[in-house]
Amino acid sequence: MLNLTYNYKIKPTKQQIEKIEHNLNVCRSVWNYALAERKLWYNSRSCRINSCSITSEYIVPPFEYPNYHIQSSNLTKAKKTYPFLKSGNAQAMQQTLRKLHRAFNDMKSKGYGFPRFKKKMKSFNLVSNKIEVEGNQIRMPLLKQVRFIKSREIPKGFQIKQVQVIKKASGYYVNLALELDVDIPTPAPHGHAVGLDVGIKSMLATSEGLTIERPQFLDRVLRKIGLLQRKLRNKKKGSGKYLKLQKRIAKLYEKVANQRKDYHFKLAHQLCADTGMIFVEDINFTAWSKGMFSKQSLDMGLGQFITTLEYVCSQTDTYFAKVDKDYTSQVCPNCGVHTGKKDLNQRLHVCPECGYQQDRDVAAAEVVLKRGLTAVGTPVVKQPSYGGLSGATTVA
Repeated sequence: MLNLTYNYKIKPTKQQIEKIEHNLNVCRSVWNYALAERKLWYNSRSCRINSCSITSEYIVPPFEYPNYHIQSSNLTKAKKTYPFLKSGNAQAMQQTLRKLHRAFNDMKSKGYGFPRFKKKMKSFNLVSNKIEVEGNQIRMPLLKQVRFIKSREIPKGFQIKQVQVIKKASGYYVNLALELDVDIPTPAPHGHAVGLDVGIKSMLATSEGLTIERPQFLDRVLRKIGLLQRKLRNKKKGSGKYLKLQKRIAKLYEKVANQRKDYHFKLAHQLCADTGMIFVEDINFTAWSKGMFSKQSLDMGLGQFITTLEYVCSQTDTYFAKVDKDYTSQVCPNCGVHTGKKDLNQRLHVCPECGYQQDRDVAAAEVVLKRGLTAVGTPVVKQPSYGGLSGATTVA
């Protein structure tokens, strides 16, 4: 099964905007109430069965764990009593409960944080087999027909299974979930192999000597954002000028996010050109972003880039794998000797055993490449060029 997601900007009418805003408020209320119910269950069972806490205990009447099926059934009953819930779209509210259910599953299985209450809801989902595209209009539940900017054609043969309505600072958007019933084989190890090492001074280095300088998406507009935020501080909260300034700041942040995402996709496609295998370090970027260089790490969006690279590899028949990250900068790629820990200002790798000299990041990328090739048991295939890139090149 092949699944794709296409994003389009829509041009809703005033009546359609009112429906979107109202359903966002209804979905926010459903999310917060369902989360409060689950949180109540967790808090009432936080102590051990044979002991109590020293200070106080959270005691409530016993009730069954509010999973998705129970909360979905309670929502159906509540709609008969509360007109506010009845005025919302049933699919959007049910999908909100499913989203909360997935958030709790990810918390348990992937180690994500506890779901939070939402001050504003930014999106809701609608599931239907009757979502169609007719020219420059999308026929969908709730909004009936809405105009959109058709920035690219929907591939033939794909069915639209779901639509997500999103509110951003620059307007309203939809994500169309497309599905095609075909079997896509997982890329197998083949062809030319490349190892990647991510860093702070340079965003990444490859085993072929290519270094990508750290892009500064946020730094370019940080001064402007700071000026607008100081002006915002002096405005009356909730006034017209306050909301206008708030929207300008939100648009700047959205522009930075769009630039970062576009850069990641362009860089990923250039790395996958004429490449059969790509190996990267298995790094916990969430923990990395809390370190000394948190601002630089978050500005580069390394975690998002690795996710994007993995997706692009699956679409371009490029084998992608993660290898052990430990001691990649302390091992000589030429002879395999452990050279010891290096200071951050030491940018050149010099092996005391074999005398091999190389840029520190490039040497680490060569170690990543060797580990990846050892895992798959495939020899490296040398090529004269590397995707049209050479030297210290940055992607525009």
